[in-house]
Amino acid sequence: MMRGLSTRNYGAVVKDFHQAYGVEKSAVSDNFIASSREKLQALMERPLGDLRLCAVLIDGTAVPRPADDRGPGHQHRRAQNGVGLREGATENAAVVSELLGDLASRGLDFSVPRLYVLDGGKALAAAVRRHAGEAAMIQRCQVHKRRNVIDHLPEEHKLAVKKKLQNAYAMTEYADAKRALERLHRELMELNPSAARSLEEGMDETLTVHRLRVPAQLRRTLASTNVIESAFSIVETFAAT
Repeated sequence: MMRGLSTRNYGAVVKDFHQAYGVEKSAVSDNFIASSREKLQALMERPLGDLRLCAVLIDGTAVPRPADDRGPGHQHRRAQNGVGLREGATENAAVVSELLGDLASRGLDFSVPRLYVLDGGKALAAAVRRHAGEAAMIQRCQVHKRRNVIDHLPEEHKLAVKKKLQNAYAMTEYADAKRALERLHRELMELNPSAARSLEEGMDETLTVHRLRVPAQLRRTLASTNVIESAFSIVETFAAT
């Protein structure tokens, strides 16, 4: 499974080798689950007190359940980062608070000033502020912000607005980027007020990495939740096998 081979196809592959022997797909799955459960538990329970984290990325993703589990199409939202995992029906404040509470119980000090990179969901931001208070420096995902703004626009305006957003976020100085976004906001108020309101909501928090003067190369990583979404993508690939 770790090599990307589906247990459904395992038998057919084994038959291609003259001296190979077969294993039932159910046995392969059971052995994989048993061997991975212990490692997952150790990962999710390891102490965090010695970790010196400058940034924490938090996001959620929909995970389809098998049809024989809770019915076809059933999905869970998982608030996840590399040190914690919680499963729930939606990406809500309760689920995220449980995740953060678990991290705190394992030694993560929320009084330490730290960057929290979020996808823009209000539940995530509320939960982080509840645990970290003034120590939380929230970076709203620039990719999500661009997507949300563009989704309000007709096709003929999407490319031009997308380029202006990209140019603003690519600027080095916070003041320059803020002026560019405010100028675009005024333009959108004339063009499409819904898109303008989408840009205005949490706009300054999309520039936290600019305000903190994070170096350009690191800023590209911490300006969005792409890193954790890449991890989700890998998990989904193996979950589909």
